[in-house]
Amino acid sequence: MPRRPTYPSDLTDEQWALIEPLLPPANTGGRPEKHPRRDVVDAILYVVRTGCSWRHPPVDFPPW
Repeated sequence: MPRRPTYPSDLTDEQWALIEPLLPPANTGGRPEKHPRRDVVDAILYVVRTGCSWRHPPVDFPPW
């Protein structure tokens, strides 16, 4: 489920379908991932596109 609001830098479903298989698989066992990978990738793309500091993305992205 995508975050709201969405940003122009967010991946479309088609783009995510191309990128997701390239990411390493999640580790089995141990603690589950705290934030969805798509949200993390969208946050990285937002920082790269806007030039904001990694510590200053909008609050609806995972914390830095």
